[in-house]
Amino acid sequence: MSAGDDDYTPASRLRLLQAEFLQPGRGQHHERAAKADTPSVPIRIAIYDHIRAAVDEVTEHTRAVAPDAGPRPERADMVYDWMREHTAHLDAERQRAREALIYRHGLEHALAMGESKVIRRQACPGCGTWGLFWRRDREAAVCVNRFCADDDGVSRTWTLAQIADDHIARKESSARRAT
Repeated sequence: MSAGDDDYTPASRLRLLQAEFLQPGRGQHHERAAKADTPSVPIRIAIYDHIRAAVDEVTEHTRAVAPDAGPRPERADMVYDWMREHTAHLDAERQRAREALIYRHGLEHALAMGESKVIRRQACPGCGTWGLFWRRDREAAVCVNRFCADDDGVSRTWTLAQIADDHIARKESSARRAT
């Protein structure tokens, strides 16, 4: 991804995951190749599982608040529009939670594609600076601002859910101040 990263929506990232990263041997996280005496897997299982988990989470969340939502779309990348359409009636707090879920999925899709730089473009929920780095081993973002550490001097870590919640809250706050 490049300079226009903000143009990538969770749906477009999901579409890209399906088109480019679901195929065997493509993308940045190659899985171990099968031995010559066993047939290769026709798709990358980890990416398939990621896509399936995202679609299932959106479906479960939508059905929990809108049981009459009807069938979800066949195309995985259309589930976010389906979710918004069937949850538009919710109060502001629940819509904010929905948008945070969608934003978190966008971050997860980018990380699944190996784009950890997407975390660098997020403000730290604790200090508001642009000092976040993705730590794959912790499955969390770490703020490297020395003033954003706990009492023992240990860097604070943030989950993708916390980053998404903070991002949506900041976006809403900016929109309120602008009007």
